[in-house]
Amino acid sequence: MSDIDSDKWLEAMKSQMNSMGSNQVWTLVDPTKGVRPVGCKWVYKHRLGADGEVTAFKARLVAKGYTQRPGVDFGDLFASSMAKSIWILLAIAAWYDYEIWQMDVKMAFLNGFVEEEIFMDQPEGFTAVGEEQKVCRLQRSIYGLRQASQSWNTRFDKVIRGYDFIKNDYDPCI
Repeated sequence: MSDIDSDKWLEAMKSQMNSMGSNQVWTLVDPTKGVRPVGCKWVYKHRLGADGEVTAFKARLVAKGYTQRPGVDFGDLFASSMAKSIWILLAIAAWYDYEIWQMDVKMAFLNGFVEEEIFMDQPEGFTAVGEEQKVCRLQRSIYGLRQASQSWNTRFDKVIRGYDFIKNDYDPCI
């Protein structure tokens, strides 16, 4: 990396890797015959303040989900929310003058569990010394996987039901 801010990008990458480690996203394993690991890459983004100045450097490790094979690396997928349902909820909130809240779950997709057996190449720049031939066996979902959104939704649904919320039969996201 030859960017003038390379030290800041490296710190952002280390922070991402620490999050991956603390969430136990993968374990390193010897590749078995016939295993075709999914690749991964780094995506970089500046966070800007109100004045337009850079306030943070963000690096996210993403899987190259476009290389996943249907029926092998992932099964049936579904869309988690319906736009009409969101519009209706917003209309009801506006009619009754309700406050609308939103939240952001840090590293949300890393909280979803992977049901399929998925292997990924070790991230560039963070290959384990002495274990260069190993691959990452994903335990949890990672950004870029075809099933990442569904895995997060399944986990979130399970947690929220633990608080006695009831799922809507028409739209499971309500």
